[in-house]
Amino acid sequence: MIKVGIPRALLYYQYYPMWKTFFEELGAEVVVSPPTTQAILSSGSSRVVAETCLPVKAFCGHVLALAGECDYLFIPAIRSVKSRIYNCSKFLGLPDMTKAVTPESPPILDIDIDINQGKRELYQAIYKLGRRFTWNPLKVRQAAIAAWQAHLKYMQLMSDQDLNPLQAIERISNTTEVEPETPPDNPTPPQATIALIGHPYLLYDEHINHRLIHRLEKAHYKVLTPEMLTAEELESATARLVGGAYWTYEEEVVGAGGHYLESGADGVIGIMAFGCGPDSLMMDIVHRRAARLRTTPFMSLTLEEHTAEAGVATRLEAFLDMIQRRKRRQAEVCV
Repeated sequence: MIKVGIPRALLYYQYYPMWKTFFEELGAEVVVSPPTTQAILSSGSSRVVAETCLPVKAFCGHVLALAGECDYLFIPAIRSVKSRIYNCSKFLGLPDMTKAVTPESPPILDIDIDINQGKRELYQAIYKLGRRFTWNPLKVRQAAIAAWQAHLKYMQLMSDQDLNPLQAIERISNTTEVEPETPPDNPTPPQATIALIGHPYLLYDEHINHRLIHRLEKAHYKVLTPEMLTAEELESATARLVGGAYWTYEEEVVGAGGHYLESGADGVIGIMAFGCGPDSLMMDIVHRRAARLRTTPFMSLTLEEHTAEAGVATRLEAFLDMIQRRKRRQAEVCV
């Protein structure tokens, strides 16, 4: 059986159920790299120039972790998933960059995804990918339909049941994405609700963000994420702030930030990667919105490979302490 490797980085958290379904429907076995470790991050960082953003360094490390574990690597070049909305350059050249910096990696299955080129080009790209496994176009079509249905089910599951991608992948695949913890005998009600905004490859990689979600939940805070909102809520909030998205995945930052600043959260934390131009622009829009509304506290965290765990913990503690003081003042006013 052919083994297809999928790095647990970048777009893994958005599309893994879809990719897994597609290849399994074609008779392949899907192999996923292990969760990010310092060794994985260091190995990836050693292959690229220092100015490369943190998520790409982690991605290269995951590619190296899959070397020798699979027959092919699946690395798509996603240019656009919506009409007249464009992706960051790191996604456009990802297959070529991977070939250049990790020559020992298995052969790469690349596919150009660009909705702006029309559906015909997209379908041809899917059939070209599927022909690596079968010459039967009907089987490729069936695999593509099953994959799309898996993606819709995945997105619906997260928005309906307030799950993040890690929890949803566990439900769908019956795998362990996060180390299970023994629940307390007497669970403490949440002190407040904190919304996290940013790209999934930053929010859910526990090594990169120093277990941010775990820290919040352990301190008895309810955590909200962009995936818990419907597409309509994200698009509506994005339209209110900027009129319409320009960057692919902009709604994960601008849309989610705009929505949670106006309702549903006691505080909002934005996560972005150091040196990422689109992230800087989008997070600044949310920051300006928070400053105008002055109703919900907002903090941004910038992550890079030298970000210290102590620094993240200290800033988080100060932010949560501010929220608690604010809630106490509001309670006193109501009394």
